[in-house]
Parts: sequence; structure tokens; C-alpha cells
Amino acid sequence: MAITCLIVDDNAAFLRVARDLLERQGVAVVGMASTSAEALLRADELRPDVMLVDIELAGESGFDLTDRLASVPCDRRSPVILVSTYAEKDFADLIATSPAVGFLSKSTLSGTAISEVLARADGPGLTDPR
Repeated sequence: MAITCLIVDDNAAFLRVARDLLERQGVAVVGMASTSAEALLRADELRPDVMLVDIELAGESGFDLTDRLASVPCDRRSPVILVSTYAEKDFADLIATSPAVGFLSKSTLSGTAISEVLARADGPGLTDPR
């Protein structure tokens, strides 16, 4: 069974490229969002296996969104992987204290990388989408 994913990013070009890349690798991208409000609605509606959240959304913080997503009841919560064009070291302290299960650089984004982060976080039995 494919991992289902919701991608949250304010860059329309990145959303298209990431969706195409991940779907070619067996990840089912069930939705995309460009704002925190849209992401919260889509997360509740779609209940994906994982959410990819950009650290820097236009005028919003991906960290704040991740905190809000972590506050929903456990049975409706999806793990969050933070993504960014910046290096992990640039946000290491914030990433470490966030409820996100991990971080991926946008340049290393792949179905396998998502599966590896989820496995390290002891995800709910998710498997490699290949």
C-alpha cells in the first residue's frame, strides 16, 4: 500500500515538481496546500500518512503550522516532516524542539527518504513505496 502524503508549500512550482516526483516513486500525493489554513482543512479532510511542511510559508511559519497540527487528537494526527531549501543545520534547534518527526532538504526529497524518516520516527508500519 502506498504512503499517502499532503504537501504544504507556498511555491506552486515546487508543489507540482514534488507531486510528480513522489508519485513516480509510488507515494500517493492526496493533496497540496499553500497556506496554514488550507493545510489544516486538508489534513482533517484527507488524513494522510505523512505531511511535508515547508519551514517558510509566505508570511507564515511552518513551525507554527506543525505545532497546530500536533494539537489535533491522536486518531486524526498525521506525522509531519519539515522541508526546506535551507540546510538542516540552519534550523537545527527549532527542528529539534518541534513535534515534527524529521527534516528533509528539498534537494533530497524522495519516496525512499520519506520512508526512512518515518522508519526512524517509528512510524505506524509504513513501508518503502518502491
